[in-house]
Amino acid sequence: MSKHGKLKIIPLGGLGEVGKNMTAYEFNNQIMVVDAGIMFPRNDMLGIDYIIPDYDYLRQKADKVVGIVITHGHEDHIGAIRHVLSDISAPVYATLLTRGLIEVKLARNNVTAGKAALHTVEAGSSVEIGPFKVEFFHICHSIPDSVGLGITTPAGLVVHMSDFKFDHTPVDGWPTDYAKLAEFSKRGVDLLLSDSTNAERPGWTPSEMVIGPALDKVFGEAPGRVIVATFASLISRIQQVGETAMKHKRKMALAGTSMVDNVKIARKLGYLNIPDDVIVPLEQALQMQDHKVVLMCTGSQGEPSSIVGRLSAGTNRQFDLKPNDTVVLSSHPIPGNEESISKTINRLLRRGATVIYDALAPVHVSGHASQEEQKLLINIVKPKHFLPIHGELRQLKRHAGLATEVGIPEENVIVVENGQIVELSGGKVRLGERIPGGYVFVDGQSIGDVDYDIMRERGKLARNGIFLIDVSVDKLNGRLLHDPEIITRGFVSPEDAEEMIPEVRQRIMQVVNGGGWDNEKDIVNAVKSYLYEETKRRPMVLVTLSKA
Repeated sequence: MSKHGKLKIIPLGGLGEVGKNMTAYEFNNQIMVVDAGIMFPRNDMLGIDYIIPDYDYLRQKADKVVGIVITHGHEDHIGAIRHVLSDISAPVYATLLTRGLIEVKLARNNVTAGKAALHTVEAGSSVEIGPFKVEFFHICHSIPDSVGLGITTPAGLVVHMSDFKFDHTPVDGWPTDYAKLAEFSKRGVDLLLSDSTNAERPGWTPSEMVIGPALDKVFGEAPGRVIVATFASLISRIQQVGETAMKHKRKMALAGTSMVDNVKIARKLGYLNIPDDVIVPLEQALQMQDHKVVLMCTGSQGEPSSIVGRLSAGTNRQFDLKPNDTVVLSSHPIPGNEESISKTINRLLRRGATVIYDALAPVHVSGHASQEEQKLLINIVKPKHFLPIHGELRQLKRHAGLATEVGIPEENVIVVENGQIVELSGGKVRLGERIPGGYVFVDGQSIGDVDYDIMRERGKLARNGIFLIDVSVDKLNGRLLHDPEIITRGFVSPEDAEEMIPEVRQRIMQVVNGGGWDNEKDIVNAVKSYLYEETKRRPMVLVTLSKA
């Protein structure tokens, strides 16, 4: 097959970070987007709800986007879809469960897809999207109905593997389609893009089946309620908890809107096989005997606003912890969340709960391939070029090293981060132009209005506190009409503030009544100088000036 034209691979998220996965493919001025995910904020991103990719490149070419393909239903792959569809009207292609989760997300946020149509695809099917022929094949992950993509273009064949693992005994009984991967290899794969999340982890990722015995042991030993925290989209884990609940004659209740909505759609579509009499309303479960109940909820990452986060702080409205409760955190920490999870575990223990997490028992296994699986994939597909995706830079680099270990020439392995376009042309891969590939912060209804300058200000407020000063002066002679009003928060203790404020007032009076001052900055500088002399700290000083 002769190859012509130039295919651009445009990473907009997920390269150099964990989360907000989004990649665009552009050929002959037509664009296909793969995934549209979110990333959860780090501890230093104060007040941020979540982060979406900077897809301004797509927004500027919205009329050129011919389709959006979603590989599976996790938040880091579908979380930003409502934002993308508000700017870009393009058909969306997803498997049945993934489509259902997208519809739930759109409905929950009172968002319609506009002119975009949602199309259901199946593993084993193919669809023509502009100049792209996309073949969907099943891959094992921690959510059912996940697919990888074989993307055929005039410039060559690309395999987009997305998140995967080689689990021979998956919960849903549907392993990765090895035969399809081998078929791609026979055709000749020009470029393989593959998940790097576990590139630093040697060996093989354990099968989901090891979780069953671990949950069985926890349920058998728990004297009271079992509270299982996991991601609302981790459908296979919810199935395992449901099966264990049936075995131990417990009823299962769901806490949290996302958990309730996702379980409802997964059961409706046949991806969760839990009998009706096992799942009971939360209100009913709270009235039952503790040893007959399991509660499924969110909060496995220590998020303060989640149910487990609120339980650990004693601020959950619907129910509180009891001394005999057993809390199971069924997930691995997302990089950056380790501190939050540790604090949450300690607070839960302090409040009398027994806490089970993956360091104590195999109540969670990763949904991502470890090193031996990653090498096996490369050996099956035998790509000419390799591009590691989905991971921080250290993980991308390690995955690149694995590729060279199994025979991919070093010059054919490309490591890039978000915004660095990669071009496939004439059977060769090279670097193209750079475009923006940073963060877009979502804070309530504000999307992209919070920038790094605001984040720095929030960090400064959190570290050093604030000093608020209200000054009123006579507009004729420029002298103070009354003593300045001063409020301080998060800087020093109230007792220390009471001692310092009279001297701060004196400094302000010297500046204003002494004449020769121009504006509020003179007051700010005088106050900052005094506060640093006294405390060696630099709070944010804000002055409001009125003239009468």
